[in-house]
Amino acid sequence: MERAVKVVVLSVLFAVSQINCQEAILHISDGKTDREYCIVYNHSWTPLSQTLVAATQYPLVNMTSTVLCNGSGVSPDVVKGKALVVMRGDCDFSQKALVAQSLGATTLLIASNKSLITPSANNSEYAKVHIPLALMRHRDFLEAQQVFGNEMLVKLYAPPHSKIDPSIAVILVISIVTVALGGYWSGACERDRLNSSAVGGGGGENKADGGEISLYSPLKVVIFVAMMCGMLVLMYFFYNVLVYIIIAIFCLASASALFSCLDAVLEKIGCGTVSFSVRNWNFSVRSLILAAVCISIAVVWGVYRNEDRWIWILQDLLGIAFCLNFMKTISLSNFKICVILLSLLLVYDVFFVFITPFFTKNGVSIMVQVALGPDASGEKTQGNSVEVPAEPQAPFEKLPVVMRVPRFSAWAQNLCGMQFSILGYGDIIVPGLLVAYCSRFDVWINSRKKIYFVSCCIAYLLGMILTFVVMLLSGMGQPALLYLVPFTLITSAVVAGCRGEIKHFWTGTTYEVLDSSREPLLPEGRTDCSVRGERC
Repeated sequence: MERAVKVVVLSVLFAVSQINCQEAILHISDGKTDREYCIVYNHSWTPLSQTLVAATQYPLVNMTSTVLCNGSGVSPDVVKGKALVVMRGDCDFSQKALVAQSLGATTLLIASNKSLITPSANNSEYAKVHIPLALMRHRDFLEAQQVFGNEMLVKLYAPPHSKIDPSIAVILVISIVTVALGGYWSGACERDRLNSSAVGGGGGENKADGGEISLYSPLKVVIFVAMMCGMLVLMYFFYNVLVYIIIAIFCLASASALFSCLDAVLEKIGCGTVSFSVRNWNFSVRSLILAAVCISIAVVWGVYRNEDRWIWILQDLLGIAFCLNFMKTISLSNFKICVILLSLLLVYDVFFVFITPFFTKNGVSIMVQVALGPDASGEKTQGNSVEVPAEPQAPFEKLPVVMRVPRFSAWAQNLCGMQFSILGYGDIIVPGLLVAYCSRFDVWINSRKKIYFVSCCIAYLLGMILTFVVMLLSGMGQPALLYLVPFTLITSAVVAGCRGEIKHFWTGTTYEVLDSSREPLLPEGRTDCSVRGERC
């Protein structure tokens, strides 16, 4: 039975692993020099070769002075056995293709000054056309003319690319490492707090040391989620204004977060520091150097944020630091708060991804529209249709709220425009808060094997894998919280139930709010023994 299941899974993955891409490559040469350009085709017409070697080479005839809606004025001897380039317009793609085919052309290229869209026709028209048909940018053809003149040899090919792109593995590694490190850091801070309380004899408090904030009120959690909904709707309607405010906030917050992360690393490895005073102000050399580095990285990202080719590296670095610092700073006081917060955010995620397309004018969800920007139409295209701008586009502002990794296998697509695998910060932070709570609970019960932390991390990994599997099978982006929240919440609850600690796991923190009449899980300063308050 197990073997049969494996066979079925592998068969499904193989079936979705290769897809017919609608973007292809036009290879132009003159025997000495060669260039490659983006073209868009439809694999329902005559398919293209998958490799440059297998593609047939034809001389290219320039007929951009005509739209070729009929064959009048065109001599078959001029185009017979050759590739033909004409202008877009006045008639259907299928009509141009049938005319070119009747004249003896072997390939039809349609130069366009508009966006390149997948050329389509009625199903009955596909069978009538037996020559390759593709759209190219008119400006690309003009550039090729300057390089090669009129002596151009062309090949058309469409290298297949896998849906299971290596960028997905990179995204998966980034997410699980960030969640695990954030949870570990939160637990380490909680251990230090308890140890310092044991030494100093300090009482419980609502805020943890080091500026950490504990969420303990269900009402505040509901208000927090309601504010998130309101902010998302405002971003949808006033994107062009608010995007710059969010970018500025992100630069400040990520620089501060990166400073906290690097400072903690240097402190952990025992890197010393030198201090000096200026007019009664104390300065640390290490802190000044770190601050300069972090601010410089944030400024460089802010200035070059639209340089897709390389700026994603800095955005991911700042994003990882932001998520880590958030998970360390914001702590959920008990499992009840975790359930309320994660459940509300699950509903929030599903509603704004799956339900809002029914209310928007363009049929795109509010979540996708805000995450990718209102001008990112090419990135939002789904299914068997693509749209590639014919002219260079002014860079559009995108919110820095996602991890971005280029799709390594989409070389043809990168000629048409960079494509990325993305993962929202919320898909890391939200389950990460539960992982951080599990890590702190391990500290409270003195669990040497960190059973709650490890179990929750494994659940998060499995949830992410399921998210990507569903995404590959459906061909659509998925709200990751739909899978991550049930996996992590149910796993944590099952572990607590199996260990007989569900009541204490539910009630939570050792530093309850000051007006609480309930006894804390452990007396302050206790890091081991019973959870009922007996003496060791």
